[in-house]
Amino acid sequence: MKTRALFCVVLSIMLAGCATRQPKTRLDTAGGVPYVGPKARLTVADFEVKAAKATIEIGSGLREMLVTALVNSSRFSVIEHQAPAAVTPAQEPAVADTAQNNAASVARKAKAADVIVAVTITEFEPVASGGSGGIGGGGGVNSGALGGLLGVALNKAHMALDIRLIDASTSETLAATHVQGQASDVSGGFMAGFPGSWGLGKGLVGYANTPMEKAIRICIIEAVRYISQVIPVGYYKY
Repeated sequence: MKTRALFCVVLSIMLAGCATRQPKTRLDTAGGVPYVGPKARLTVADFEVKAAKATIEIGSGLREMLVTALVNSSRFSVIEHQAPAAVTPAQEPAVADTAQNNAASVARKAKAADVIVAVTITEFEPVASGGSGGIGGGGGVNSGALGGLLGVALNKAHMALDIRLIDASTSETLAATHVQGQASDVSGGFMAGFPGSWGLGKGLVGYANTPMEKAIRICIIEAVRYISQVIPVGYYKY
């Protein structure tokens, strides 16, 4: 009887210990259950534009969207860098005097982040973007005889990004991948489960309510999901 009573006491203590343990929130999801925990500190470099139909302004808009989505994920503290302002001829001597200080300031901000997110736009095809002016494609391939022969399969908006994650202190590439978004319509809950609310960045508003907007958002979501998955847990310390 005493042995049985002792066993029950030990079992009760073990169960109580299990009940007080809190499961750790997984870092490998960008949506779903809101993340609560330490953050990783990032800086997002200016996007490099290599796609023929993309522009520097589009690159800036996509960067804005990625930064907003990273912040809204609650997993990251994003250290911003300040873009240089336009300079008049009268201001040039003063700017020259402070150029070294500005460079040092940018370097300090990059150093404050543990990870640099470097992104290249490799594909940007708004062939199905529509609009009164036929944004980026003159109405798409289906508007002519060739489109009639090929059917709607080619009438898709598409974009792709190459992403590299770089350790800011060692310049070591931690991870790299290629993400893409593609859409032929604007239906579907492609934003379902993704935290926060974020609009199209500058240079992208012409694609609102088109398949290209959907392709852009899918691509940004996939980028945040990838970054959340591959950054080592040791970087989550703020």
